[in-house]
Amino acid sequence: MKRVGIVGIGTTQFRSRWIEKTYFELAFDAVKMALEDAGITKDRIDCVVYGIYNDFFERQFQPDLFVHDYIGMAPKPGIRVSTGGATGGSAISAGYAQVASGLYDICLVVGVEKSADCFDYETGKSSPEVLKAISYTADMTYEQPTGRTAAGSFALTTIAHLEKYGNPTELQMAKVSVKNHNNAILNPVAQSPIALTVDDVMNSPLIAYPFKRYDNCLYSEGAAALILASENIAKTFKKPPVWIKGIGAALDWAVIGNRKDLYSFESSRIAAKKAYNMAGIKEPVKEIDLAELHDAFTGTELIAYEDCFFCNEGEGGRLIDEGIVERDGKLPVNVSGGLIGCGHAVGATGIMQTNEIVLHLRDEAGKRQIKNAKTGLVQSIGGPGAAWTVCIVLGRD
Repeated sequence: MKRVGIVGIGTTQFRSRWIEKTYFELAFDAVKMALEDAGITKDRIDCVVYGIYNDFFERQFQPDLFVHDYIGMAPKPGIRVSTGGATGGSAISAGYAQVASGLYDICLVVGVEKSADCFDYETGKSSPEVLKAISYTADMTYEQPTGRTAAGSFALTTIAHLEKYGNPTELQMAKVSVKNHNNAILNPVAQSPIALTVDDVMNSPLIAYPFKRYDNCLYSEGAAALILASENIAKTFKKPPVWIKGIGAALDWAVIGNRKDLYSFESSRIAAKKAYNMAGIKEPVKEIDLAELHDAFTGTELIAYEDCFFCNEGEGGRLIDEGIVERDGKLPVNVSGGLIGCGHAVGATGIMQTNEIVLHLRDEAGKRQIKNAKTGLVQSIGGPGAAWTVCIVLGRD
């Protein structure tokens, strides 16, 4: 199996609405940035992997076909990946396999989402239609007709964890929200750079207990792309490659009641173990310099501290209370602002997170730079109750 490096990255701004651009124009912008960052033209690309989650968002079945057309990649091979919120991470995993196997030398991975295009023509409103489109991810026979939402689904695990361990508390979740919104202030592509207080979060309207408005990420429009290359070729690029040192994935039971427990995400624990084993990571807190974890909801980030083995089970709240995961802490988490601060353009999100780590490992993250960063972790989760997880360990020589 060949060693695989990231040699080019590009991320558009994440916005609530890119009214002036189509989804394929956003993808074009991200791809153009990645090609320019790598210092190559599209002719060097051997294959493409597309991360696009929801056909209803784009109002187009098989939207990858039209992105492929618009960025001028025909007749090169292209495939699409869709695994809910984990779509971006899964697309990177698929691209990694293409290159590591030796099938191709250079693979473009691009994720895009344009959720606000999913609107009701009569009312002109997008939010109800977006929630309806997402609800189709749930079981259509029993769950979806009951009104199950993403927030409700993840709230169940958060409540179960709270009942078993006494955390995450609403105060701890508010601290995560403050951290991530504040981190986003230094990120030029972030959708929600807001200086919040704990009181602001605690007093915001309830969405799905225990999540309040500021405990939730916002759905975004945006695109992100990266270019993967095999080792011999990666070393010829103008910038030193950032290597994918470990990658792990898992897909849990779709029906949450079938799972081993309800208070954690087993797919994340399995994926993290696989990624760590491949990368030779034995003590994550000591060996990882920063992490981008999937914080669609604040409670999800706190549980992820445990699922990614930054602490023992039931101790996730301690890491935010002690400042360990702050930007100046021992293990900074979501310096980009995460999904809560930067945004959640679903198909692009895992790629955006990966690109953020790449910037830090290259010492190119500007004012939010984590000094001397050598190793980073990306956790990309999605589907009903985090059924899918992809974890990626990135490192530089």
